Amino acid sequence: MRLIWRLLRKHVSIFELMICFFASLIGMVVILSGIQIYHDVKPMLSGENSLIGSDYMIIAHPVERIGAQAPTFTCEEIATIEEQEFVVALGAFESSKFEVSGSILFNDRRLSTMLFFEAVPDEFVDVKTDKWTFDRRKKMIPIILPRNYLNLYNFGFSQTQNLPQITEDVIKRVELDIHLSGNGRSGDYTGQVVGFSDRLNTILVPMSFMKWANKYYARSSEQCAARLIIEVNNPTAPEVVHFLDEHGYKAEEKPSESSKAMSILQVSISIIIGIGVIFSLLSTIILTLSIYLLLQKNIDKLENLILIGYTPGRVALPYNMMIILLNLLTSAIAIVTIHYIQHAYMEYLTDIAGDVIEHNTLAAIISGAALSIAIIVFNILIINRKIKSISCRR
Repeated sequence: MRLIWRLLRKHVSIFELMICFFASLIGMVVILSGIQIYHDVKPMLSGENSLIGSDYMIIAHPVERIGAQAPTFTCEEIATIEEQEFVVALGAFESSKFEVSGSILFNDRRLSTMLFFEAVPDEFVDVKTDKWTFDRRKKMIPIILPRNYLNLYNFGFSQTQNLPQITEDVIKRVELDIHLSGNGRSGDYTGQVVGFSDRLNTILVPMSFMKWANKYYARSSEQCAARLIIEVNNPTAPEVVHFLDEHGYKAEEKPSESSKAMSILQVSISIIIGIGVIFSLLSTIILTLSIYLLLQKNIDKLENLILIGYTPGRVALPYNMMIILLNLLTSAIAIVTIHYIQHAYMEYLTDIAGDVIEHNTLAAIISGAALSIAIIVFNILIINRKIKSISCRR
């Protein structure tokens, strides 16, 4: 091989190789930077450890006319929705089918109003508390209110009526008198607000209570819900919008901040990776043209080497080794560069996210290895094909 290399290296242009090397390095660094940044930032915006939270949508059939009964989802519809790839989890709202009234003693006056209750599976409740249980013997109903109800009172109603503003802690200490009736039965219970939800815009009670109360006070048969809550990967994804439009469903929730952030992140990373791919393609094209030019310059020597008994594979070996070494060096320098780039921004992200982010460059290493192998294989195939064509011609 050393003899073959001495014969062939005279026409090797160091300048051209350096151009290919730096173009490949720039492309590799840009691509791996985009992949590594996406890998590091994604846990902050999605998944169980998300800083913003998961993405939830509440969907329902639109009401077509005044006085019409609220349309419900059939069991077949729910099964179809649950099978969609963008659906992570699905839960159905269950509403109270009995009369509910609540009262409270306020300034020596008893204020009463009609109420309604709804329930969803516990995994969709965004308030974590050990009080979220119902015990028939204690007759205590835990309640979760929407936080915007409290905001409407404090910043709207209370100011117009000259009433004092109320904090969340004050409401949690207040006990409500709840009266349930239906199916020839009635009962008095105590209601206690145990939390405030930013996700569910309804008066929420535990699902265990709702199922028991509907059977006891309404004896309702099981039926599908009028509203569904679904956890999705990205509410703004085209397939989600297309599915809702195709089936005529109405989404009650706007896309969350996490889905917007993920969309912006994906677009930004795609642009970065796209620029890197352009650099890599240009460097690969330059390298391929340089190899073709080098082979063409040495075509007489290559023909003579094949005529005196050297196999095409052995003749191609110096070029293949040059390609392998060039790409391995590029990948190694790119990965080291990514390590320092990650170190520069990781301290800032760690201050924000804590242990959510993993401190490793595994994504860059795997991507760099895969990209290098692809480039090496592509160029080796070109070299071997060219030398084989010379051999066949002779």
